[in-house]
Amino acid sequence: MRAPDEASPQSAAPPDDAALAEFGYRPELKRTLGNFHTFAAGISYISILTGTFQLFYFGYGHGGPAYWWSWPMVFVGQLMVALSFAELAARHPVAGSVYNWAKKLGNPHIGWLAGWMMLVASIVSLSAVALAYQLTLPQISTAFQVIGDGSGTYDTATNAVLLAAVLILFTTLVNAFGVKLMARINTAGVFVELIATVVLIALFAVHIVRGPDVVLQTHHIGTGQHLGYLGAFLTASLASAYVMYGFDTAASLGEESLDPSRNAPRAILRALIASFVLGGLVLLLALMSVSSLNGKGLSTDGLQYVVLDVLGDTGGKAMLWCVLIAVTVCALAVHTAAIRLAFAMARDTNLPAASLMAKVSPRFQTPVLPAVVVGVLSLAVLLINIRQPQIFSVVTSIGIIMIYLAYLLVTAPMLVARVRGRWVPADGGRFTLGRWGLPVNVLAVLWGAGMIVNLAWPRDAVYNATPPHHWYLRWGAVLFVGVVAGGGFAYYWCVQRHRTGVLAEHAAPQSSPDAPTATEPPATVPAQD
Repeated sequence: MRAPDEASPQSAAPPDDAALAEFGYRPELKRTLGNFHTFAAGISYISILTGTFQLFYFGYGHGGPAYWWSWPMVFVGQLMVALSFAELAARHPVAGSVYNWAKKLGNPHIGWLAGWMMLVASIVSLSAVALAYQLTLPQISTAFQVIGDGSGTYDTATNAVLLAAVLILFTTLVNAFGVKLMARINTAGVFVELIATVVLIALFAVHIVRGPDVVLQTHHIGTGQHLGYLGAFLTASLASAYVMYGFDTAASLGEESLDPSRNAPRAILRALIASFVLGGLVLLLALMSVSSLNGKGLSTDGLQYVVLDVLGDTGGKAMLWCVLIAVTVCALAVHTAAIRLAFAMARDTNLPAASLMAKVSPRFQTPVLPAVVVGVLSLAVLLINIRQPQIFSVVTSIGIIMIYLAYLLVTAPMLVARVRGRWVPADGGRFTLGRWGLPVNVLAVLWGAGMIVNLAWPRDAVYNATPPHHWYLRWGAVLFVGVVAGGGFAYYWCVQRHRTGVLAEHAAPQSSPDAPTATEPPATVPAQD
């Protein structure tokens, strides 16, 4: 097998390049990413250690040990989405996967809305992931608590923004210097994360002090509330919902991957399944090995507290450095996916300054301007929330809701296409769900809609946990997502849709039978309905 650096697009990619012509695009990005690279992109976005360490405190604080059951619940729901996406990746391995899939399955308007929601969500998610530095670095050394001593009302939130800004600057520079550098750092980081996760599971296992029935304990949380423990459990499920998404990143790198129509579906499913198994074991064994289930640190410092409690100061801090590496490569993967999505939308003249945003650097073979724009906007999200004590739960919740909504804008049109007999799966032995496609797709839609309602529900615990209490804070997710979706689509409908069309420099050759015919405006090829 030829090494990725030696593979030529001509020898490796004709079938997948032909698939690009269905969208009216010509191949531009260099195909250098192999099977493990695509898997690494998917699993680094999900990032077992980042997600579990970032919101364990929230899940445990609101649901007790029994919140663990939200982990398999979220996995089953997201598996339905991942199976649908794997079938799409086999058929359409294209950059900006969610955007282009929604456009192909629905229409250009649905595609734009899905892309817009996913792009904003990716920017918010980059901010959310970068905030995880604050949950880990000060635990390693108090020197990383640069602002205040952590006891002030705004010390933690403000310091979190500072540390996150450093990480976002790093991911911006790496992504601007090309996909090869990103892939090398990402692959090395994923290798460290997987090894560290297995080691952590083993270390927790040899320190267990109670049985697995610990996950049946609710600590009487929810007593006296309207829905009892169910309400508390649904709130706590945010912690699990935050981890298991982003597997579509493997498909979003389709134009830079070797044989993506075969590798991307496998990478999507392997990333999700590996994350479920390893992450579930980490959470379970953490509950079984922590010295006391009543420790205050469980609902304030989360897994960082458990690691230091179980492994001691030296071993615990060594593991936290591995968590830091996982957070870094996770942020890198989120940033990379956002860049590919921005490139895909700009290529269709669906973003301002489209020709600049879609320009591929001849030197680095990657879109550079989107890397900078995404980084700057993520920093802006952090600055807006710099004095928000609930910065972690607010930013992560809104990011997750918008991603689930973007996913729904793919699975719902896909279901309509199946029902109307318009869905044609991939051939040639590539991944397909066959007769299971319809029931899996139905479950994916129901799951996505249900979780959007659950995550956006106006809870003080998530959006306004500390005084002063205001209705607009409690309804913050609904208002923010509504403004982004409604305002964005209004702009698109009134302005942007009249400019939509593949930029001439990115369009497939006109001799191609699948390529659209250029009409006005002269600089673009109109998008296909």
